[in-house]
Amino acid sequence: MPTNAIDQTRRMLSLVTYLRERPGARVADVARAFGISQDELIADLNVLPMCGTSFRGGDLLDIDTDGDRIWWHNADDVAEPLRLAADEATALLVAARAVATLPGLREGDRQALLRATAKLEAAAGEAAGASSRVSVTFESEGGVFADVDRAIVERRRLWLRYYSPARDELTEREIDPIRLFAVGHTYVEAWCRLSEARRTFRLDRVADIRLLDAPADPPPVELRDLSEGLVQPAAEDPEVVVEVGPGGRWVAEYYPHDKAEELPDGGLRITLRTPDPASLRRLAMRLGPDGRIVEPRDLADSAREAARQALAAYGE
Repeated sequence: MPTNAIDQTRRMLSLVTYLRERPGARVADVARAFGISQDELIADLNVLPMCGTSFRGGDLLDIDTDGDRIWWHNADDVAEPLRLAADEATALLVAARAVATLPGLREGDRQALLRATAKLEAAAGEAAGASSRVSVTFESEGGVFADVDRAIVERRRLWLRYYSPARDELTEREIDPIRLFAVGHTYVEAWCRLSEARRTFRLDRVADIRLLDAPADPPPVELRDLSEGLVQPAAEDPEVVVEVGPGGRWVAEYYPHDKAEELPDGGLRITLRTPDPASLRRLAMRLGPDGRIVEPRDLADSAREAARQALAAYGE
C-alpha cells in the first residue's frame, strides 16, 4: 500500500531509534521489522544523512550501508543533549516574550508559552538576564491577525476601520469572519454587514480593529479554491488592454491575464479581465511613464485625467 509523507516521516523517526540500538544491523532484518521492501529502506537511508541537530557537517547523521549491513558512525555524538549558545538562548527568550504579549492570543496558548519560557530561562542562566533587557514590538498586522484568529475561534463579530485603495478612503464596517488565508499577503474572508456580501480584507490595510460581543453568524457560503491565486477573473468580466515598457513587465507576473504580447521597445501589451476595470486606474498611476491603459477608451481617458489632476495638485 503506498505511504504518504507523514507515514514515511514517522517510520524514519522510529528507524533512527532502531538503528542506534542495533549497530551493524542487516538490511534484510531491518526491512522485515518495518514491513517495507529493501529498496524502500535504502531510500530512507539516503535521506537520513541530510538530517541532524543542525546543518553543520558534524551534526548530521553519518549513516551508510554496504548493501548488507547498516552502520551509524556518529550515533553517540548526535545523541548528546542540545546545548544552546548564549545568543541562541537570548533570541529564543526575546521572541517568546514578544509572542506572549500579542493581543488576542488564546489564553491556553499564552499560558503554555509562559511555562515553556520559564523553563528556558532556568536553563539559560546568565543569558536570561541579558534577554530581559531586550524587547520586541510587533507591527500592527500581528495584532490584527491575533484578533481575527480569536474572533474565528470564539465565533465573534469584528468591527473594522479599513482602508479601501480602490476608493482611497477609510470605511467602518462590521464583519463575521469566516477564515484566514495567505496569498502573498494575509487576508480574512468574511461576511460584511455593510455590503451584506462576502468580502476579502487584507490585514495590513486594517487601520483599527475591535472584537464585539455579538456572535458571528455568516450565512453558509462555499469556500473558494485559492490554489490558482486570489484574483480569478471570469470569462464574462470586461477586457482591459494595458501597454507597459520594460520597467513595467512585472505587471504580467502579478496580474492574471489572457495574453501578453512583446512590443518592439522590450515592453508588453497585456490583455486581462477584471470585474472592476476602474480599479486599474491606480495601476496606471503607479506605472507612470512605464505604462498606460489602452482599452477601453473611457477607462484610458479617466486614467489620464486622474494623472493630470494628481500632477496639478503637486504643482499647487
